[in-house]
Amino acid sequence: MTIEEQIMSTEYKGSCLCGQVRYSVAGPIEDVSHCHCSMCRKAHGAAFATYANVPAAAHRFVQGGERLRVFNSSGHTERVFCSVCGSPMLWRNPVEFPGIASFPLGSLDTPFRPPVERHIFVGSKAVWHQIGDAWPQSQ
Repeated sequence: MTIEEQIMSTEYKGSCLCGQVRYSVAGPIEDVSHCHCSMCRKAHGAAFATYANVPAAAHRFVQGGERLRVFNSSGHTERVFCSVCGSPMLWRNPVEFPGIASFPLGSLDTPFRPPVERHIFVGSKAVWHQIGDAWPQSQ
């Protein structure tokens, strides 16, 4: 399969840093955001976290589920991570965003080119980071 065919794939595969947790996403990825909230910055150790949102039924862990841990970071928000290497693997809030699974794009092993990107929670972004692109922004 060529890189372009992989980019247009309807099945994506991803894993954590140590490779012990693996997941699969069936179907297209159409919603990508760069979250600048302080919790995402702390969870990823970066200026922002880039997540893809898909229907929860489209995302499944195919290996290492027993190594996953859940941290409730606020209200009903759960952050799922690998207990071995600490890689963020999933973000979900079944109350405010029912039926949605958000996974970090940096964990994808399959090549992917997002169709649309946006910055969210820029009101709480790191003061030392300047957004230098033309993607839409929301507070």
